[in-house]
Amino acid sequence: MLKSVVVGAVVVYLGLGAGLFALQRKMIYVPDRSTPERAEFGAEDMAEASYETADGLTLRAWYKAPARDGFPVIVFFHGNAGHIGHRAGKVRPFLDAGYGVFLAGYRGYGGNDGAPTEAGLYADARAALDAVAAAQDGPPVLYGESLGSAVAVQMATERPARAVILEAPMSSAVDVARQRFPIYPVALLIKDRFDSAAKIGAVTAPLFVVHGERDTIVSVSLGRRLVAAAPAGTVAHFIDKAGHNDLYQFGAADLILDFLNGLPAGG
Repeated sequence: MLKSVVVGAVVVYLGLGAGLFALQRKMIYVPDRSTPERAEFGAEDMAEASYETADGLTLRAWYKAPARDGFPVIVFFHGNAGHIGHRAGKVRPFLDAGYGVFLAGYRGYGGNDGAPTEAGLYADARAALDAVAAAQDGPPVLYGESLGSAVAVQMATERPARAVILEAPMSSAVDVARQRFPIYPVALLIKDRFDSAAKIGAVTAPLFVVHGERDTIVSVSLGRRLVAAAPAGTVAHFIDKAGHNDLYQFGAADLILDFLNGLPAGG
């Protein structure tokens, strides 16, 4: 009897593990594949933009140039769910303050062809930054939201940036998976690792991190781990009552604007 129970438990454990391995990208990436319309999301003042990746995909973005001389473009890399339309309201405070914004699209999201992977999102981000560089002088601000924080960190190790803003960031996808599935050797199983903690020390641009203490999606402990690995001088705010998706309800936009407005002129 005991042997049967043990064998059954092992079979279940291995079966669930195999399922997690096979479906991991469906768990990481949750795209809204519909094509967003600017009017639907209150972004009529932003222009449609398109750009091509190195592997031949054409991606959609929304863009508005800075309204004030000397202000940079904020290139916004969103999180794992939805599409760029769902972030139009979030970037409104920056547009109202005179900053430019480029809402970068990903493969497989928002009507774009392709399927998301870590390497694919990095390729998409490089193409977005090339498009911004062609349209606007000066290095951009890189803004990464949740999973997009890993995209922003990677780009900051490759390209000049005026500053880097990380909202609800993770130290790595392995760390997130380890917290959610502690009984599995996730470090051996994960394909898309997004290891920002191993990279962030190489970022030379000014860094800003904001995270909610009550975040149940990306634990604030992982944000703290990332800050601990970041260069000295990183500005970090851990907001007591905020979770993962409500940071702007607790003043995150004002904190980010204070940080941006305090950057040295010219970057």
